Amino acid sequence: MEELHLKKEEEEIVKRYKDMLRNTYRDLTTEDKSLIRKAFELAKEAHKDQRRKTGEPYIYHPLAVAKIVADEIGLGATSIACALLHDVVEDTQYTIEDIYNLFNPKVAKIIDGLTKISNIDHQNLSLQSENYRKLLLTLSEDVRVILIKIADRLHNMRTLDSMKSSKQKKIAAETTYIYAPLAHRMGLYTIKSELEDLSLKYTDTESYSLIVKKLEETEKDRQRYIEQFSRIMRDSLNAEGLNFTIKGRHKSVFSIYKKMKKQDVSFEEVFDLFAIRVIYKSDYKNEKFLAWKIYSIVTDKFMPNPSRMRDWITTPRSTGYESLHVTVIGPESKWVEVQIRSERMDELAEKGIAAHYKYKEGYKGREDNQIENWISQVREMLENLGSASTKELLDDFKLNLYTKDIFVFTPKGDLKVLSAGATALDFAYSVHSSIGDHCLGAKVNNKLVPLSYKLSSGDQVEILTSNVQKPKADWLDFVSTSKAKSRIKTALNSEKRKYTEEGKELLIRKLRHLKISFSEGELNSIQKFFGAKTSHDIFYQVATGVIDSKALKKYRDSKGVLNNILSKLRRKTSLIAEKNFLESNEEETYDMIVFGDDEEKLNYQLSQCCNPIPGDNIFGFITINSGIKVHKENCSNAIDMRANYDYRVIPAKWVSSSSRDFLIEVSLQGIDRTGIFNDITTLISNQFKISIKKININSEDGIFYGNLILFVKNTLQLEQIIEELHNIEGITNVKRAEIKK
Repeated sequence: MEELHLKKEEEEIVKRYKDMLRNTYRDLTTEDKSLIRKAFELAKEAHKDQRRKTGEPYIYHPLAVAKIVADEIGLGATSIACALLHDVVEDTQYTIEDIYNLFNPKVAKIIDGLTKISNIDHQNLSLQSENYRKLLLTLSEDVRVILIKIADRLHNMRTLDSMKSSKQKKIAAETTYIYAPLAHRMGLYTIKSELEDLSLKYTDTESYSLIVKKLEETEKDRQRYIEQFSRIMRDSLNAEGLNFTIKGRHKSVFSIYKKMKKQDVSFEEVFDLFAIRVIYKSDYKNEKFLAWKIYSIVTDKFMPNPSRMRDWITTPRSTGYESLHVTVIGPESKWVEVQIRSERMDELAEKGIAAHYKYKEGYKGREDNQIENWISQVREMLENLGSASTKELLDDFKLNLYTKDIFVFTPKGDLKVLSAGATALDFAYSVHSSIGDHCLGAKVNNKLVPLSYKLSSGDQVEILTSNVQKPKADWLDFVSTSKAKSRIKTALNSEKRKYTEEGKELLIRKLRHLKISFSEGELNSIQKFFGAKTSHDIFYQVATGVIDSKALKKYRDSKGVLNNILSKLRRKTSLIAEKNFLESNEEETYDMIVFGDDEEKLNYQLSQCCNPIPGDNIFGFITINSGIKVHKENCSNAIDMRANYDYRVIPAKWVSSSSRDFLIEVSLQGIDRTGIFNDITTLISNQFKISIKKININSEDGIFYGNLILFVKNTLQLEQIIEELHNIEGITNVKRAEIKK
């Protein structure tokens, strides 16, 4: 029986291997096929005794990643081979040297970039942040490392159901924090959207399920409308003899979620739930002409919204994305976004950087080197921030990810693309680092402006310089681009560097005297305690006497290290039972929540950033100086905490509701009428017999908006209140809101 099962698995492996190559096989040379086959055989042998959490043979995973690399990203033989081998060095007895000898230096270098860092103390340092650092450093050497890593993450997200809940949330948070933005920056919009949707499924399951359900319920009506709109478009485009296809699909779950959050509206109130895409055939010479011709046809049929027009054909996004977007009023007076692009532009939008290089040879005269420029900027930033902390490195790098662009001009009329929010000083650094270093001021549209002046699209900028000018620390307060930030930090740190080694040696000696071992984890704790941004700041302050032995003794006494916090927070159950309620309403009742797999009862505080109440899904986060803070699972800070400090996140759950009341805020909206204020307060005070701390209602043109801050016991009572408020005549929208500080 076992032998038959293994035989079926072997047949399935071969089937998946053939399926992986199905769409690319004809484009591969004999040498390419040989390379891929060799990589497959090695991976199959290396992983033969390994299984995934699902129970499936482990080789299914590298085959799936290779298929994503080949079909969904569109990379070549070397990348497919590396995708097959991406876990071999990390998870088996094979080494990088083996890969180098069996294949070639190029394959070995990519595999090395894909291999995770090990041997780091997980209790004292965020292991994942070090993986991020390695990823970023490898990006500047070979972009295929990032593309394969994105494919790896996509398959892991597609198969995340087999993981336990805490692991799901950690991986989903990492994906939202770094991998989805990376996919966006690489132009992989379809993959980016799927990563975001799958992440939301685990980080905010309730919202995800609600949106998916609403999309399913409205699918028939949406398809009917898309077909109605497309039919009108087809008739007009066919009349002009154009060769085209029309596609229509709803926006991603995550983008709808973001709109609901940002605009503070319900699903039904999101007005642009779907987009129509017109994809036309054209040679490069006529691409722009045909795009504007189709635009003219669309706007002749439907009234456009001028404020929603986006021309990314004349000036492509910094990701290389090209398309013409226009929002029009379609049938039934509904807003519809129409995206107009050629087949080449569509493939660039779907497969990003891989398609960019594919078309590069055919369009040598194009000025579309945005992606190469971005990678060059990343490389320069990484070089300048080589000695920075991992968190600082990542923060500066993320400035280069999700950004909108503005287009400004030099005095000679040359176009420069900067991220939205860029200042005159950012512009100076974009021209040249030395111009930024010596920048005194600027003229924008012939008007003298300060360095902090924020630029807008269309501005013409002239930089004024002086040889005596030097970078200043306060410049970091207003520059927004990673290039400017990294260059300023480099200049400011040049003086500090000579103190670094001296300060480090001095710190090690002082710590040894205090019986504290020097390690990266300990250094992170010291950095946090003294509020320093980087380890070099600590070394500099020790060398210059700002941090002396007395200050380090205070650090030792505070001992804000993770394990120490846990031991101090642990209480015996008998001690908790003696004190069910604390004296002040502002303090917590410590028998309400238990933590970890062992369900320990520990001291904690409810976080004020999301104000959890009994019934909310929660987790604990161990802070350095304030003990355990309890957050809602969908807290706005949860993604950052799980992505960067997952080793400090502990499971938590409510075990009782107690008699304590919790402050929550409810937002209201509706049609104003006489007596509605009284109906609201009567319901809260008389029916539910709870206290109202604050009520604020404003009315304008017959529509009222309001907020109530109430004391409730738990989410069940809150849901009952919201349901009853919905039943009051005139109220159209009621929901829980975050209490604004």
